[in-house]
Formats: sequence, structure tokens, C-alpha cells
Amino acid sequence: MEECEDEKVVKFGGSSLASAEQFKKVGNIIRAEESRRYVIPSAPGKRFSDDVKVTDMLYKCYGAAVKGKKFTDSLKDIQERYNEIIEGLGLTLSLEKEFEIIRDNFAKKAGRDYAASRGEYLNGIIMANYLGYVFIDAAEVIFFDEEGKFDTDKTNEILSERLNKAERAVIPGFYGSLPDGTIKTFSRGGSDVTGSIVAKAAKVDLYENWTDVSGFLIADPRIIPNPKSIEAITYKELRELSYMGATVLHEDAIFPVRKEGIPINIRNTNAPEDKGTLIVETTCRHPKYTITGIAGKQGFASITIEKAMMNSEVGFGRKVLQVFEDNHISFEHMPSGIDTMTVFVHQSEFEETEQKVLAGIHHAVQPDSIELESDLALIAVVGRGMRATRGTAGRIFSALAHANVNVKMIDQGSSELNIVIGVRNHDFENAIKAIYDIFVTAKL
Repeated sequence: MEECEDEKVVKFGGSSLASAEQFKKVGNIIRAEESRRYVIPSAPGKRFSDDVKVTDMLYKCYGAAVKGKKFTDSLKDIQERYNEIIEGLGLTLSLEKEFEIIRDNFAKKAGRDYAASRGEYLNGIIMANYLGYVFIDAAEVIFFDEEGKFDTDKTNEILSERLNKAERAVIPGFYGSLPDGTIKTFSRGGSDVTGSIVAKAAKVDLYENWTDVSGFLIADPRIIPNPKSIEAITYKELRELSYMGATVLHEDAIFPVRKEGIPINIRNTNAPEDKGTLIVETTCRHPKYTITGIAGKQGFASITIEKAMMNSEVGFGRKVLQVFEDNHISFEHMPSGIDTMTVFVHQSEFEETEQKVLAGIHHAVQPDSIELESDLALIAVVGRGMRATRGTAGRIFSALAHANVNVKMIDQGSSELNIVIGVRNHDFENAIKAIYDIFVTAKL
């Protein structure tokens, strides 16, 4: 395949392909640009809020087959969903044969992964027929090894070869195959991962990920009404935000393109004119605001250990953390002073072994005192713009003081991308509002 000037892989989520009407929107988007050459569809999602996703229908249907119950009626319901899309698009396509194969395989108990993958597989056949593109079954080009780990080298080699021969193709998302041909699905990130793998193999310029939102938002819309969207975000910033609970792409979905330096563009199928969010390795674009995003989680506890001359005691921190490790508790943050050290942990994890941990710390380091505090929340303020802007932490503090929020902890990484603030659970939303207002609404 000759490298054309601009080549894109486009992935569409389940809500973008839930009905014939949505399919038409997707068709218009793909046809609007010559460069959109490889399409990754998900299975049909919900058409309305009480609807059921096709993947969930398949799981349920297969569950009945495994138990030896009658499943053919619920398989017919699934077929109906697809027929509705085919008719709505005016295609002369029949999936009868495909459903016969699925019925036989369900009866043979072909596996949950096989069952789940059929949603994408069937949608891919419809999509290829509708666009007039080549259909490539993901099981023939995406591979896992014997242990079920994704086989990067084999996939890249065979997939690149197949894509070279197909100028325009549809590759269903979410699954591949094991060495014996059994279908295996990606555990996390689903079709997003497939999109990334195809983008890498095809060496495209951009990976467009179409969903039902216009990119990432600076803050949670359940807390901030109509928050501004993020125009461009780096992988590092994204990682910081997703770690704190922001619902963004899974790490697995980003990795293949990150290595190749291919940017990802998150776009909205229902508002294709919106630019969405561009995810990039690095950028010299100045961010619109000092901060890129705010995200946070509730439900933390802090353990503050006090001991005179702690700083001169070699191995103190290690001994303390060893106690947490022995009790299978991971820590989130660990701010420390000369004579104090605080460890933040998930409250739910800690409660189970609380006394055991305290006894362990006493035994390990003989502290002067230990203080516990529960019902805390952590908020991450993330942004590459903070490096170039003086006084960011000061602004955060004054905004929180103004909103009567008491700060329990502050931790800034040396990368200057991220400031983490600890507050009480009941101050969580007010704190996020105050930080959003000062940086975004007031644009300081």
C-alpha cells in the first residue's frame, strides 16, 4: 500500500452503532474523508436508556446454552436486532448462515469469549457490506499466545500484510484468536485496543476514536455542570487523570499507538463538527487553561506515624511500608515531614486489617504515636501548563480557603504535572468546584 498523505483508523463505539439511524451517521462520517480507510466497529449498544447491549444479550443467551436450557428464542431476538439495522440501511444482506453457525457453536459450548465476540463480528459484516469495504475477521489477524497474552509481533506481521492488500477494510474490535483457533477477547479496553493495534500495523497518521461524547472533559459533569472539554492532552496527563478515576481510555488501548507516536482523537458521532480531544505524546500547543483536568476519588484513610528523629533513622520508611505490604495493602500517597510520615490507603482495604497493621507498625519502628483519619478524598489537579505558571499551588489553596475547605494533605510530584490534595469526603465536590472556578471559569 502506498503511503497516502493522510491515513486514519476509525473506531466506533456501541452507542454509535446501536441502530440503522446511527449507522447512517457513521457512514456519513467515514465517507466525508477519503483518509478514513480502516474501520473498527463495536457491537450494537443501547438504543435508549433501558435497552440492552447486544454483548449482554449474547452472554445471557450463551449462559442458557451452557446450562442446557433452551436458548434459540433469545438468539432469535439478537438476530432481530441485526435484521432491524440491515433493513433500516436497505441492504440485501442475510445473516442466516452466520446465526446457524453461532447456534451450533453455542450448543457445542464454544466458550464465553466466542459468544461475546459475535456482537462485533456480525456488526463488522454489516458495516463492510454497507460501506463496500473488505471484511477482515479479527480472528485471522489478531493473535494471543498459549497463555492468553497478546502476541504483538505475530499480529503486527500478519495484520500489516493483510492491510497492505486491502485499501479499505472493516476489522471488528474486541477479539482475536489463540494458537488453536479458539476465540479470545481483550479483557480491558475492548474495541479501543483493536483500533490501536490496527493503527500501529497500518502506520496511519491518526487514530480516531468515535464515541458519544465530544472528547474528555476537564471535570466530572456530575459535579460541574457543562464543564469545558480538553482540546489536547498528553499521555502523561491522561495517565494521571485516569489513575484518579477519570473515565478515559484504558492503558491497554493506548499502548500500541503510544509506542509509534500516533495521536488519538476522541470524537462524538452525534456531533461530528466538534473537534474533540487530541491525545498526543508531547505538544508545544499551549493549553487553554493552566490545568488540563481535575479528577478525584473518595474513600481513603490516612495513618500518620510520629517519632522524634525519624529522619535520621535509616530504613524507617521501608519498615513501615513493609507492614502494609505484608497485609496486602497498597498505598496511594506518602507525604512526610522531619518527624512524621503519613500513608494514604483505600479505607475499604485497610479496615479489614486495621489493628493488625497498627500492631505491625508499633513492632517495626516503635513510634511515639499513630493517628488515624478516615473518610478522606484525594483530588488530582493535572496540567502541563502548571510548569510554566508560577503560584499554581497558591491559587489552589486560596480557592479552597475561600470555599471553606480544609486541606488535609498536599503532595506535588517532581514532574510538576500533578498536585494531589487530600480533603474530607464531605468537602470533595466543593473542592472540585472551587478549583474549577479559579482555573477555568475565572481563567487564572
